[in-house]
Amino acid sequence: MRSQDVVSRVTDIPDHEVVRLLMAASHTTRSQVLLGFDVSDTALSEFERLVRRRRAAEPLQYIEGSVPFGPVEIHVDPRVLIPRPETEYMFELVVEMLEDPKVIVDLCTGSGSLALALVSTFPDATVYATDLSQDAVSVARENAATNNVDVEILVGDLFDPLPGHIRGRVDLVISNPPYIAQGDMSGLPVDVRAEPAIALLGGPNGDEILERIARSMGEWLSPDGIFMCEISEYQGDRVVELFHAFAPTVLSDLSGRDRYVVGRRRVR
Repeated sequence: MRSQDVVSRVTDIPDHEVVRLLMAASHTTRSQVLLGFDVSDTALSEFERLVRRRRAAEPLQYIEGSVPFGPVEIHVDPRVLIPRPETEYMFELVVEMLEDPKVIVDLCTGSGSLALALVSTFPDATVYATDLSQDAVSVARENAATNNVDVEILVGDLFDPLPGHIRGRVDLVISNPPYIAQGDMSGLPVDVRAEPAIALLGGPNGDEILERIARSMGEWLSPDGIFMCEISEYQGDRVVELFHAFAPTVLSDLSGRDRYVVGRRRVR
């Protein structure tokens, strides 16, 4: 059967997703699928298995197994949050702000996407990444090995596992922390709710982890150090309050929604 016919038979999943499922099943490119090739019985059987997984609301990225993120390729599975374009744009924004950083800290690292992309961009920097989830740390370490980069990936709560000698010497603190409010969890799309709740739920109000980052960050940033955190589109005013000591600015994502808070340590 030709690849175009295979794609056209699946009508309950968006065409672009069906193409990606066939690419994954047949180990081919998008161009090959669209231009047409004869799908083997083995590939067709695998494709049908992948379609069943997607119909069961399993996230497409888990099915594919990896996502590109800046200069790195990130393995993802149900142990970690799927890196979003919004987070990749945060990486792009912060790279434009940095000049020769020496120490970088990525809190709530998850799959390690931010830490790995940053150390690939600034290979002379020492990069630390922390996460409360042992599962997430395992995935991040796997990704560091696969991408052949050196990141110190530590299990623990926010700043707690960091070595004391970098206190006051961190040029960048970056984080995509959990920021969904408890009451909003049930309204998330089904496939998003398939991702780890520990990586999504920020607490009853959604800003509790951001508040804890703001409370502890001053002692870790260097005198010229900056921070950047991803936030909910509804948290702009609140994070300005939380991070007031760091002259915060709220930036928009590519859709024009409030999505990031950035600021700098003030030295009096």
